Amino acid sequence: MAAIALGVAGLVTGIAGGIFGSKQASDQNAQAQSNYEAQKRASEEAARNTNEYNRRVFEADKENYRRQRDYEWTTAVKSWQYNTEIQDYQYLQTARQYLGSVENTQQQLTYNSVAAQQAKAQEQASLAEILNQAAFQREGMLIENLQNEGRAALLQAGGSRAKALQSTIAEQGRNAAILSASLMSAGMQSQRNMQDIALGRYADDLKARNAMMIEPERLPDIPQPIKPPERVFVEPMQATAGYIPAPMQQSIFAPLISGLSSGLSSGASIYGNLKKP
Repeated sequence: MAAIALGVAGLVTGIAGGIFGSKQASDQNAQAQSNYEAQKRASEEAARNTNEYNRRVFEADKENYRRQRDYEWTTAVKSWQYNTEIQDYQYLQTARQYLGSVENTQQQLTYNSVAAQQAKAQEQASLAEILNQAAFQREGMLIENLQNEGRAALLQAGGSRAKALQSTIAEQGRNAAILSASLMSAGMQSQRNMQDIALGRYADDLKARNAMMIEPERLPDIPQPIKPPERVFVEPMQATAGYIPAPMQQSIFAPLISGLSSGLSSGASIYGNLKKP
């Protein structure tokens, strides 16, 4: 009877163990599946967050590029306009200086012309004064010669009178020759003075013209700014959820089969004991 009781207990224990093992395997499978689903959801959420962040960064990069491009273009245009205005202002200032230089040169040339005319007039007046003095001197010489000839005529006839006349004529010739040489020398000196006046004016005019500014020329226009080629943006690659391997499922029938097998073994043992005499 004790053997029968042990066999029944083994049968019940085997079946109960199989049922418990099957339930435990089922619970473990359910927990593994739950963990798997949670990992998938977490991976998909991470992919969505990554894609959203990449999208926002991509849009921000495009907006920052647009703003920077507009700023650089506006700055380039303003710089070009400013440099153009500066160039025009410098040209106008140089043109005003040139016109002032031309006016100063004209005034200097006018002054040189007036000064040369005054110098020539003074030289002509000096020569005229010399000629007038020479005319008075000739007149004086003529009067003196007539007086000398008159005195010589009053002398007694003969050798003394002839000698007196010869002496008077000779002195008259010397005086005329001296006066003529003096006038010739004065005339030549006057010509040299006139040439010096003309040469001095030419030198002064040349100096004035050399001091005059060169007429300014406009510089070439400053090239207008050109927009650089636009940047090409590549959209970020979409992130996908990471691969999560499916959990290995435990068999829920193996514990039942094992428990049944154990229980059947115990039942067979009981049946064998009952048939013994």
